[in-house]
Parts: sequence; structure tokens; C-alpha cells
Amino acid sequence: MMKWIKLAMRNILRNKRRSLVTLIAIAVGFSAISLFRGYTDRIYWFLKEGAIRGESLAHLTIYKADWLEKGKLDPERYMFSQEEIKRITGLVMQEKEVVLITPQIQVNGLITNGTISLPFIAQGVVPGDDKIIKGSWAALRPMTGEQLNDHKPYGVEVAKDLARFLNLEPGKDGVVMAPTLSGQMNALDIQVAGVFDTTMAATNDKFMRFNFDFAQSLYNTKGAEKFVVLLKDEKKTGKMRKAILAKLTAAGIACEIKTWNEMSAYYARSKGLLDVILLFILSIVLVIVTMSTVNTMSMAILERTREIGTLRALGLKQRGISILFATEGGLMGLFGSLAGIVIHLIVCTILRIVSPTYMPPSGTVAVRLWVDYIPATLFALMVFLVFLSLLTAFIAARRAAGQNIVDALKHV
Repeated sequence: MMKWIKLAMRNILRNKRRSLVTLIAIAVGFSAISLFRGYTDRIYWFLKEGAIRGESLAHLTIYKADWLEKGKLDPERYMFSQEEIKRITGLVMQEKEVVLITPQIQVNGLITNGTISLPFIAQGVVPGDDKIIKGSWAALRPMTGEQLNDHKPYGVEVAKDLARFLNLEPGKDGVVMAPTLSGQMNALDIQVAGVFDTTMAATNDKFMRFNFDFAQSLYNTKGAEKFVVLLKDEKKTGKMRKAILAKLTAAGIACEIKTWNEMSAYYARSKGLLDVILLFILSIVLVIVTMSTVNTMSMAILERTREIGTLRALGLKQRGISILFATEGGLMGLFGSLAGIVIHLIVCTILRIVSPTYMPPSGTVAVRLWVDYIPATLFALMVFLVFLSLLTAFIAARRAAGQNIVDALKHV
């Protein structure tokens, strides 16, 4: 095998300029794919953590059966009762993979400062549980004032633009109004505990967060709309979904369970878009690498036709000729990929030093441009490009290897 590699290396160095152009094409293509893949990996992580912790979706969301279809028409019928809240909490917490389960309520209504009234969408959460779900993510969410706490049930968090429109600041009072489950209008006094940035322009002018008990009082209910379940390992989400659903069904509780990615429409849309872009870039690079390798091998075969004839005359079989050129292609793919890894590392290092930021679509907070270094992806991409270059060169050499020996020796 070493003889084949030595011969292939000599042949690559015969025409340094042509080989260099091919290596550059492979290296640039490799680095383009690997850098974008590293970027999307970081974005996927950011979107995933944003959904699980930032939106307080946790890993699983439990609804009463048919809530998603009929719950808005008859919320009282499809909400979990106080007794069901206790039963479900006890059953789910028996699972070793569960960190916590907590009830939540979504509230729609109006908020007023006494002069202006604006619509809002609020999330009613248990403050202590919500802090556990958010974890270190809370440090990434800009907050002025205090977070929700059990000591001040009437304290609320208000999104940045909504607070600005109503001229509300931490410590100021207001009133929220919403229809109860029976259809009567209810109003409660609030005090702004904190003002936060949702980081999304679409929600920054209407989103609020309530203490769960306060949300129940506003709706005049003791029930809960849903439960969210935080797991120890995100990778076991699917497995735990089946286990919890089976346990609750066996206990006679009709419910449906959604995973965090099913609940976060923004994650699904963003991931779908980035996947399409990655596929598009991959397709372009494949065409460039294939055409570059074919061009280089075709020119080499044309220039070395008499050499091929001589090797055949000395007893080298067609298969040997094909292997020789395939080895050349494979080595160019290998060296091009290694150069691509170097480019990848250089760009990653520069990004870490410079720390550039950009404003994402529909965002309100600048995000740092970050590219992850993923050894497994780099290795897989290198193997793929080496194999592609090898295969392309092998196919290009088959025709030359099969030509008549006498004709090859007479080629000028």
C-alpha cells in the first residue's frame, strides 16, 4: 500500500499548480461546510435552551386530553382540578429522571395604568419552580427590578415595550383585567416587580409573567391549564414521554403530552430553515469538489496516457491503474480536508478573540457570533470528502485504464 501512496504523491507533485488549485477548492469547501455546521450547532443549542428554559417549556408539557382542540372553548372542563394537580404531581415525581413537575396557566386580558389599557398575554408560574427551570439561562435575560417571588404574589414581570407604552417601572402599580372561567370580568391590582426583555419583537409589547396563585385568582379557579416537566437528561425526552403517559393513563388520567420541540414553533421553523441552507451549501461544495477532482484527474490522465500504456505493457492490470489514480484523488481529498480543518480552527480562534455580534431576525438583543468546534463532524466530513475524491478519481480513471495498450503507447 505504501508503494501506491508514494507513487500517488509523486504524481500529485508533478503539476503543483493544478494540484494546488484542487486542494484549495476542497479546503474552502470543507471549511465552508464545517463553519456553517458549527454555527448551526450553536444556534440549535441556543434555540433549544431558549425554548426549554427561556420560555419555561421544560422538556415535557402535559395537557388534559383534548385541551389543545377544545380547551379555549370550554377551559373549565379541560383544566386539571386541584385534586388532579396533586395526583399527577405525585405520580410523575416517582420517576427518577424527573427533576420537577410544576403547573402553569396562560392568561389573556388587559393591563391598565389608569389612563391607557393594552392587551397582554401572561404566563402564570410557580416562582421557585420557574427559577429551577431557568437555571443559568436567567442570567442571559436582561431584567430590571426583581423576579417573581412567593412573598409578593401580586408582583408581576412586564415585557420591556409593554412597560414603556404604559410608563410602568419596577415599584409602580397597575390593574389587570381578564374574564374568569365563568365569563365574568375580574380585575386585580398589581405591582410591577421587574421589567424584562423577551428578546423577541413579536412578544416584547404584550408579554407578562404572573405568580401561579395570582393567575388562579384572576381566573377565579383552583385548577391548572398544564404541567411542565423538567428532566435530568434532554436526550431521554421521548422515552420519558412514553413512560409518563403510560403511568398517567394507567391511573385513569386522560391526558396528552407534548415535547419541548413540538411546543416551540420558533425552534422548528428556524431549524428547518437552517437545515435547508446547510443542505444547499453542501450541494454546492459537492459539485465544486467533484468537478475539481474530475478536471484534475482528466488532465492528468490525458498527459499520462503513454505512461499508462507503459505500465500496462509492464503487466499492471486495469484495476491497478484505477487504484493508482484513485489513491491520488483520495490523497488530494485528505490534504484538502486537513487544510480545511486548519482554516476552520483559524476562523474559530478569530471569532473567539474578536467576539462579533449581530441582530437576529425579529430579535431585540444582539447575539454573539459563535462557531462550535465539533471533532466528530470534522472527522465525518473529512472521511466523506476523501471518499468522494477517491470515487470520482476512480471513475475518471476507469476509461483510461481500459484503452488499448498499443494505442496508449502511440498517444501524442
